[in-house]
Amino acid sequence: MDGISLSIQEILDDSEYGLGLKLLAGQAGMGNRIYSPRIQKPGLALSGYTEHLHPERIQVLGNTEISYLNQVDDRLAAESIKTLCAFPISCFIITKGLLPPHCLLDAADNAAIPVLSTPHQSSTFISLITKFLEERLLPTTHLHGVLVDVLGVGILLTGKSGIGKSECALDLVIRGHRLVADDMVFIKKKVPAALVGLAEEAIQHLMEIRGLGIINIKDLYGVSSIREKKIIDMVLELVEWDPNQEYDRLGLDDRRKTILGVDIPHICIPVRPGRNLGSIIEVAARNFLLKGMGYHSARDFQERLMSRIELRPLGNEVE
Repeated sequence: MDGISLSIQEILDDSEYGLGLKLLAGQAGMGNRIYSPRIQKPGLALSGYTEHLHPERIQVLGNTEISYLNQVDDRLAAESIKTLCAFPISCFIITKGLLPPHCLLDAADNAAIPVLSTPHQSSTFISLITKFLEERLLPTTHLHGVLVDVLGVGILLTGKSGIGKSECALDLVIRGHRLVADDMVFIKKKVPAALVGLAEEAIQHLMEIRGLGIINIKDLYGVSSIREKKIIDMVLELVEWDPNQEYDRLGLDDRRKTILGVDIPHICIPVRPGRNLGSIIEVAARNFLLKGMGYHSARDFQERLMSRIELRPLGNEVE
């Protein structure tokens, strides 16, 4: 199976999310891979009904599953577990620190399926492991650009090198807005369709200004001038002014840019001396917020214009 994945060993070693995992059996299967952030409680699969079993997912065994295995006949429990372990199960995780039956540990050892235990209740653990897997497994990419938070709107500034993205971001910071990332933006896809941008750790809070060099925005302007991460709401591409190019003058064109399968608004801003890009970007952010409230200035203007044209009386015809 292709795509981003995690080994069971990586999940066991994590200390950031407080999963509280320890290994009980199946050491030989610690290299098994997890590709999906979804988990499964096997439920009826323990009784032999495996039609809807997803072995590639983490199988969480809670109080219901362990109680069932402890209460049924030992032979029946052993047969059910043997049938279950015949599938390529990624791993079992037992919640509430419950003790699993020995037949489960033995079958897991024989099939190289890790059995892990956590002290958390099932609902708590499922929430923690889902957040962990979503953070680690969802698609990511890097883009050359600058990400800023302007009035709560995440704006990704793109354009060729040297066009003035960092200088524009610096102007926005001076106006009271916030820097997220300069030069290289690390982007993660969030469920269901959101993109979160942040800076690489090595260049976090730093900005390169040609002629000045590297400056630390946090040290210069304080913690209120930076953000660790921000959802990207729109892409604003800076392009060199071309007198032969026709640019959008009404704002009726709803262009989109696709990043990691997510479509977000895309605006091209021509750059030339005398244009105050900081003010233009502020207005773009305010306009985005207005659109989110259902008001579209360009469409409103078009509707009023068309209404006036329709109501204009016809002139006298010349005989």
